[in-house]
Amino acid sequence: MNQSIQEYNNAQSTGDKEICNHLSKVINHNLPEAECKVWHAHPIWFLDGNLIVGYNKLKGCIRLMFWSGADFDEQKLMPGTGKFKDASIRYTDVLQIEDVELQRWLGKARNIQWDYKNVIKRKGKLERLK
Repeated sequence: MNQSIQEYNNAQSTGDKEICNHLSKVINHNLPEAECKVWHAHPIWFLDGNLIVGYNKLKGCIRLMFWSGADFDEQKLMPGTGKFKDASIRYTDVLQIEDVELQRWLGKARNIQWDYKNVIKRKGKLERLK
């Protein structure tokens, strides 16, 4: 486990810490090639420098976000604002996390990607990768 991510997880309340530890364990297992770090104060995983998945503490929950998740065609993932291709799910208890479902989403995250790495260079325009 990345030390800065473990520190982030440890800083959470007991229930939220369980959620964060579980999410990071499953993400690391399913995306072993991903670079992970705390970026803009939140744990984030990158593939080839491109944002893939991360989580953060919101009031009353932990939000798991996939940067390209709007294209995963998954009912439980709620699309973001529509400006980008993100989608997320919110957890209030570790028992809400379905590992098989999370593993499927992580597989889609590897195969369905929008190029966030170059979004500034392209003046906010996203392009599909792969």
